[in-house]
Amino acid sequence: MVLSASSPSALAITGSSYTYVSKQLLSAVIGIIAMFILSRIDYRIYQKYAVIIYVISIIILALVMVPGLGRSMNGAKRWINVPIFTSIQPSEITKLGLIIFFSAYFAKYRNKADSFKMGFILPIVLLLPAIGILLGVQSHLSASIIIVLVVAIIMLMGGSKARYFAIFGTAGVSAGAIRIICTC
Repeated sequence: MVLSASSPSALAITGSSYTYVSKQLLSAVIGIIAMFILSRIDYRIYQKYAVIIYVISIIILALVMVPGLGRSMNGAKRWINVPIFTSIQPSEITKLGLIIFFSAYFAKYRNKADSFKMGFILPIVLLLPAIGILLGVQSHLSASIIIVLVVAIIMLMGGSKARYFAIFGTAGVSAGAIRIICTC
Protein backbone atom coordinates (compact mmCIF):
# COMPACT_ATOMS: atom_id res chain seq x y z
CA MET A 1 0.00 0.00 0.00
CA VAL A 2 2.87 2.37 0.79
CA LEU A 3 4.37 1.67 -2.62
CA SER A 4 1.15 2.19 -4.56
CA ALA A 5 0.27 5.35 -2.62
CA SER A 6 3.70 6.97 -2.64
CA SER A 7 5.47 5.87 -5.82
CA PRO A 8 4.33 8.79 -8.04
CA SER A 9 5.32 11.45 -5.52
CA ALA A 10 8.54 9.62 -4.62
CA LEU A 11 9.47 9.41 -8.29
CA ALA A 12 8.77 13.11 -8.80
CA ILE A 13 10.64 14.23 -5.68
CA THR A 14 13.55 11.80 -5.43
CA GLY A 15 13.76 10.13 -8.82
CA SER A 16 12.97 6.67 -7.42
CA SER A 17 9.55 5.12 -6.91
CA TYR A 18 10.90 3.04 -4.05
CA THR A 19 12.21 5.80 -1.75
CA TYR A 20 9.36 5.80 0.79
CA VAL A 21 8.71 2.06 0.72
CA SER A 22 12.45 1.45 1.28
CA LYS A 23 12.35 3.67 4.38
CA GLN A 24 9.25 1.83 5.62
CA LEU A 25 10.93 -1.52 5.05
CA LEU A 26 14.08 -0.42 6.89
CA SER A 27 11.96 0.84 9.80
CA ALA A 28 10.02 -2.44 9.90
CA VAL A 29 13.22 -4.51 9.96
CA ILE A 30 14.71 -2.37 12.73
CA GLY A 31 11.42 -2.57 14.65
CA ILE A 32 11.25 -6.35 14.38
CA ILE A 33 14.86 -6.70 15.53
CA ALA A 34 14.22 -4.33 18.46
CA MET A 35 11.03 -6.21 19.34
CA PHE A 36 12.89 -9.52 19.36
CA ILE A 37 15.72 -8.15 21.54
CA LEU A 38 13.40 -6.37 23.98
CA SER A 39 11.15 -9.42 24.34
CA ARG A 40 14.15 -11.47 25.50
CA ILE A 41 14.83 -9.12 28.44
CA ASP A 42 13.37 -10.21 31.78
CA TYR A 43 10.42 -7.97 32.69
CA ARG A 44 11.83 -7.44 36.19
CA ILE A 45 14.65 -5.40 34.63
CA TYR A 46 12.10 -3.05 33.10
CA GLN A 47 10.36 -2.86 36.46
CA LYS A 48 13.66 -2.05 38.19
CA TYR A 49 14.33 0.89 35.84
CA ALA A 50 10.73 2.09 35.49
CA VAL A 51 11.37 5.53 37.01
CA ILE A 52 14.35 6.12 34.72
CA ILE A 53 12.25 4.98 31.76
CA TYR A 54 9.53 7.45 32.82
CA VAL A 55 12.00 10.36 33.03
CA ILE A 56 13.56 9.46 29.67
CA SER A 57 10.07 9.25 28.12
CA ILE A 58 9.27 12.80 29.26
CA ILE A 59 12.68 14.12 28.15
CA ILE A 60 12.27 12.51 24.71
CA LEU A 61 8.93 14.29 24.31
CA ALA A 62 10.53 17.61 25.26
CA LEU A 63 13.37 17.20 22.73
CA VAL A 64 11.13 18.54 19.97
CA MET A 65 11.65 21.99 21.50
CA VAL A 66 15.44 21.85 21.00
CA PRO A 67 16.38 24.01 18.00
CA GLY A 68 17.89 21.96 15.20
CA LEU A 69 16.66 18.72 16.72
CA GLY A 70 12.90 19.31 16.71
CA ARG A 71 11.27 19.33 13.31
CA SER A 72 8.04 21.05 12.26
CA MET A 73 5.80 19.53 9.64
CA ASN A 74 2.45 20.92 8.54
CA GLY A 75 2.42 23.37 11.47
CA ALA A 76 3.04 20.73 14.15
CA LYS A 77 6.32 20.20 15.96
CA ARG A 78 6.12 16.46 16.67
CA TRP A 79 9.26 14.99 15.17
CA ILE A 80 12.94 14.71 16.04
CA ASN A 81 15.58 14.63 13.31
CA VAL A 82 17.59 11.42 13.39
CA PRO A 83 20.56 10.90 11.04
CA ILE A 84 19.63 7.36 9.88
CA PHE A 85 15.95 8.15 9.36
CA THR A 86 14.36 11.36 8.23
CA SER A 87 12.72 11.78 11.65
CA ILE A 88 10.98 9.94 14.46
CA GLN A 89 7.95 10.77 16.56
CA PRO A 90 8.98 10.76 20.21
CA SER A 91 5.39 10.07 21.25
CA GLU A 92 5.77 6.52 19.93
CA ILE A 93 8.71 5.88 22.25
CA THR A 94 6.88 7.57 25.12
CA LYS A 95 3.85 5.30 24.69
CA LEU A 96 6.00 2.25 25.39
CA GLY A 97 7.85 3.99 28.23
CA LEU A 98 4.65 5.00 29.98
CA ILE A 99 3.21 1.49 29.65
CA ILE A 100 6.32 0.12 31.35
CA PHE A 101 6.27 2.80 34.05
CA PHE A 102 2.59 2.59 34.96
CA SER A 103 2.63 -1.21 34.89
CA ALA A 104 5.58 -1.20 37.30
CA TYR A 105 3.87 1.47 39.44
CA PHE A 106 0.70 -0.60 39.87
CA ALA A 107 2.70 -3.77 40.46
CA LYS A 108 4.61 -2.02 43.23
CA TYR A 109 1.59 -0.37 44.84
CA ARG A 110 -0.99 -3.10 44.19
CA ASN A 111 -2.01 -3.08 47.87
CA LYS A 112 -2.71 0.67 47.73
CA ALA A 113 -4.13 0.82 44.19
CA ASP A 114 -7.70 1.07 45.43
CA SER A 115 -6.95 4.21 47.45
CA PHE A 116 -7.92 7.54 45.95
CA LYS A 117 -4.45 9.06 46.36
CA MET A 118 -2.21 6.19 45.21
CA GLY A 119 -4.56 4.54 42.74
CA PHE A 120 -6.01 7.60 41.04
CA ILE A 121 -4.59 11.04 41.88
CA LEU A 122 -0.85 10.21 41.83
CA PRO A 123 -1.00 8.33 38.50
CA ILE A 124 -2.89 11.24 36.93
CA VAL A 125 -0.35 13.72 38.30
CA LEU A 126 2.44 11.55 36.86
CA LEU A 127 0.66 11.49 33.51
CA LEU A 128 0.25 15.28 33.29
CA PRO A 129 3.80 16.15 32.10
CA ALA A 130 3.50 13.84 29.09
CA ILE A 131 0.02 15.05 28.18
CA GLY A 132 1.01 18.68 28.78
CA ILE A 133 3.94 18.41 26.37
CA LEU A 134 1.92 16.46 23.80
CA LEU A 135 -0.95 18.93 23.79
CA GLY A 136 0.82 22.18 24.67
CA VAL A 137 3.95 21.90 22.57
CA GLN A 138 3.26 19.26 19.95
CA SER A 139 -0.50 19.71 19.41
CA HIS A 140 -0.73 15.92 19.27
CA LEU A 141 -4.27 15.12 20.38
CA SER A 142 -4.37 11.59 18.93
CA ALA A 143 -1.28 10.44 20.87
CA SER A 144 -2.66 12.10 24.01
CA ILE A 145 -5.94 10.23 23.70
CA ILE A 146 -4.19 6.90 23.13
CA ILE A 147 -1.86 7.42 26.10
CA VAL A 148 -4.70 8.48 28.41
CA LEU A 149 -6.81 5.48 27.39
CA VAL A 150 -3.94 3.00 27.80
CA VAL A 151 -2.99 4.44 31.20
CA ALA A 152 -6.65 4.40 32.29
CA ILE A 153 -6.85 0.71 31.36
CA ILE A 154 -3.63 0.00 33.28
CA MET A 155 -5.06 1.91 36.25
CA LEU A 156 -8.30 -0.08 36.19
CA MET A 157 -6.53 -3.41 35.73
CA GLY A 158 -4.06 -2.43 38.45
CA GLY A 159 -6.81 -1.94 41.01
CA SER A 160 -7.92 1.69 40.74
CA LYS A 161 -11.62 2.09 41.48
CA ALA A 162 -13.92 2.64 38.51
CA ARG A 163 -16.02 5.04 40.60
CA TYR A 164 -13.10 7.53 40.65
CA PHE A 165 -13.21 7.61 36.87
CA ALA A 166 -17.00 7.94 36.91
CA ILE A 167 -16.94 10.83 39.38
CA PHE A 168 -14.24 12.78 37.57
CA GLY A 169 -15.69 11.93 34.17
CA THR A 170 -19.08 13.24 35.24
CA ALA A 171 -17.46 16.37 36.67
CA GLY A 172 -15.54 16.92 33.43
CA VAL A 173 -18.61 16.48 31.25
CA SER A 174 -20.59 18.80 33.53
CA ALA A 175 -17.87 21.46 33.41
CA GLY A 176 -17.78 21.20 29.61
CA ALA A 177 -21.56 21.49 29.37
CA ILE A 178 -21.59 24.54 31.67
CA ARG A 179 -18.87 26.15 29.55
CA ILE A 180 -20.86 25.54 26.37
CA ILE A 181 -24.05 26.89 27.93
CA CYS A 182 -22.29 30.01 29.26
CA THR A 183 -20.72 30.84 25.88
CA CYS A 184 -24.07 30.71 24.04
